[in-house]
Amino acid sequence: MKYDLIVIGAGPAGLTAAIYARRAGKSVLLIEKNGFGGQMTFSPKIENYPGFVSGSGSELADKMVEQALSQGAEVEFAEARTAARFEDGFAVNCDTGDYRSLALIIAAGAKHRRLGVPGEAELIGNGISFCAVCDGAFYAGQNVAVIGGGNSALVEALQLAEICRSVTVLQDLPHLTGEKKLIDAVTEAQNVSVICGARVLGFSGDGVLRKIRYRQADTEKALSVSGAFIAIGLIPEVSSFSNLLSLDEAGYVSAGEDCRTECEGVFVAGDCRKKGIRQISTAIADGASAALAACAYLDTLNK
Repeated sequence: MKYDLIVIGAGPAGLTAAIYARRAGKSVLLIEKNGFGGQMTFSPKIENYPGFVSGSGSELADKMVEQALSQGAEVEFAEARTAARFEDGFAVNCDTGDYRSLALIIAAGAKHRRLGVPGEAELIGNGISFCAVCDGAFYAGQNVAVIGGGNSALVEALQLAEICRSVTVLQDLPHLTGEKKLIDAVTEAQNVSVICGARVLGFSGDGVLRKIRYRQADTEKALSVSGAFIAIGLIPEVSSFSNLLSLDEAGYVSAGEDCRTECEGVFVAGDCRKKGIRQISTAIADGASAALAACAYLDTLNK
């Protein structure tokens, strides 16, 4: 079967795209390799999504999935390995087979780079977070740590310093690597301390984060905190589609607010698009824009 539209990725961007495309009467296949919801499922509590006073990321994802399926979107749980353009559309090769469409939306997202140390996976969502904007308010008045020393980590530290009792920046290099303006701001903040040359060894706690173990020089130390924000970069999950799309130096797809790429018929949405802010709300905006642009493109094929 050939679909009007294949959407790769069932996070908030992909699910929104599917909803909009189905409401426009297009046949849609969602391809997802892990599970519905993407990165938002790692958030145990979301309070900044309009109309959703408080709830977990999984709950919000369930509502989005229910809506997409009720609109008639089809789902294939598979890993999209490659995509290729043909004269009559596109073919997406998955570990379960090949799927064809007239247009393609890539909403594969980006995953947070992890440390890969003991206790990390178990405590994500229970003290370990990747986003101060999303989760910082849960640690108001408490002691937290930011792991990393680049621009993203320093911005996180400054945001947290406004509401937390103390913020400790753990940087594995001998010095911070962010912009001078950010370094100066962190240095001047009274409740922020920086420990350079600190390599994180692991996290521990009784179901929630209590301590971070790290090595500085030849000494192993422990830092007691209620929260840890890992800010060592993102990995966009679009390298498999570099034959269709141009990626920037960080691996993101460059596209404007209309989410159109340089490859006619291919659109990009969500965290894998090069942009300044990555939130659930911005991913949803991308999904709507990409779907509307894709539907407009599909309509030109029928003229």
